[in-house]
Order: sequence, then structure tokens, then C-alpha cells
Amino acid sequence: MTMRLFAAVVPPPAVLDALDACVEPRRDADPNLRWAGRHHWHLTLGFFGDVTDDRLEPLQQALGNVHGTPFTLTLDGAGTFPNPSKARVLYQGVTDGSDELGALSRRVRTAADRVGVPADNAKHVPHLTLARTRRPAPLTRWLTVVSSFPRLSFEVAGFVLMRSELHRSGPDYRVLQSVGLDGRPRTD
Repeated sequence: MTMRLFAAVVPPPAVLDALDACVEPRRDADPNLRWAGRHHWHLTLGFFGDVTDDRLEPLQQALGNVHGTPFTLTLDGAGTFPNPSKARVLYQGVTDGSDELGALSRRVRTAADRVGVPADNAKHVPHLTLARTRRPAPLTRWLTVVSSFPRLSFEVAGFVLMRSELHRSGPDYRVLQSVGLDGRPRTD
């Protein structure tokens, strides 16, 4: 059997509450946007795709050995993929902590690759996906809206390994492992 896995930083509840307060009044403003729920908000470090059961334990051991210094990350600004005139994804950007998040992503991807679980080879762009479009659409005005959200800062002291199960109603995420940057397992 296989599991669809990724590693990510999940903001703390207070940050999710503040972001949700900004997003909630806008959820019905554009029928082309499918807004992600707060339980889906994360910053991806590495997407591993379908991982076979026999690779899970080595992956967890490798990720458990990824260490570093906690850092402050700030969600601020907005962006789209692939571009604002034909966007498929609307996201909240990262300012402070962007370099540290990129370095953490590289360590996570390298650790996974060493145990035979390669991550996607996409260039890491630090972001938190807020919404997706049903079809490519111009989202320039939404960039202005999301850019007006308040800056939200938090300490990144660890990351999680998540399982994603795809359903007709959307993905369902479940934390399989929490890793502290200090080398201790996290319980939050």
C-alpha cells in the first residue's frame, strides 16, 4: 500500500484564528475561488507523493534527525501560482523567516532523499495556500485583498509529517509525526 505524504510547518492556533478572521468574510465573494479551511493551512517543506508502507519508518527516522534553530516566520503579502492573470492558487506570502524556511525545506528533502523517498523537484516558494480556482482566472484584485491582511508572526520550532487522503470533498490531512528542531519529538 501507499500513502500520500508531505512535510510542513503548521502555524499555531492563534495565528490560524487571526487568519481565519480575515478569510471568513470573503469565502462567498468569488464563486471561482475554493477557499481552504483552516485545518488545511500549512507551509509545505517537501511533498513526497505516494510513499510505500515499507518506506514510512525510514522516512520518519530520517525526518526525526532534522535539527536546527527555531526561527520567527511572518506571514505577509500575497501571491499566485502560476501568475496573477491566469492563477490557479492564491496564497499568503512569507517575509521574515523565508530564508530559514527554505533551509529547513532543503534539510527535510535531503533527509527524505537519503532514505529513498524523493521529494518533488519543484522550486521551494514559501507560502500558505488560501484558495484555489476552479479554472485559471485573473486574481489581481485578490492580491490586493490578501496583502491588506495583518502581518502574522510565530516561532517555528518544528514541523510535521502529514498524510493526505484525497476525497471528492477535498483532502483530509492527518499528522503522522511531529518533529522538534531541537531534536525532541513534539506533542503539539
